[in-house]
Amino acid sequence: SQRRGPRADMVPEIAAAVGFVSGLLRTRGCVSEQQLQVFSGALREALTEHYRHHWFPEKPSKGSGYRCIRINQRMDPLLSRAAGQGGLAVPQLFQLLPRELTLWVDPYEVSYRIGEDGSICVLYQATKPPSPYGGMLTCKNQMMLGRSSPSKNYIMTVSS
Repeated sequence: SQRRGPRADMVPEIAAAVGFVSGLLRTRGCVSEQQLQVFSGALREALTEHYRHHWFPEKPSKGSGYRCIRINQRMDPLLSRAAGQGGLAVPQLFQLLPRELTLWVDPYEVSYRIGEDGSICVLYQATKPPSPYGGMLTCKNQMMLGRSSPSKNYIMTVSS
C-alpha cells in the first residue's frame, strides 16, 4: 500500500523540530502569531519535502548530515525559505535565533545543540519498532549490537 511511505513516519519528528524553532521565535517576541503560523506551516512542508527520500527508519543515522539544520555564519536555507513565506527577513532570523544552532532530525530522535561546545539536548525520542534481531531492542541488546552511529558529538566537527 502507498500510504505507509516514509512521509507518514516522520510526522512527530518534524513536528518536534518545527515546534522547537517556532518556540524560539515566539519567546524572543517581535513575531506576530500569524507570522509564526505561516512560518511553522512552511517549515513543516519544507522539511517533509527535503527529507522525503532521505528518511530511513531502519537505519536512523543514515542521511543524518542531510537532515541536519544549521545556523552558524549562514542561515540554513530551509529556515530562510520558511521565514520568507512568513514575511520574516533573514537578518531578523539571525537576531531572534541563537547564533550557533544545530538541530538533528532523525527517525525516532530529534536533538539540538546551541553553541559549538554546548550540550546536546533531546527534544523528541520514540522507541524503535522491534528489530530483525528478534524481540524488542533492549538496553542489553543495544550494548551487544554496539551503537549503530557515532555519538552526535562527532558527526559535525568544525575546526577553524
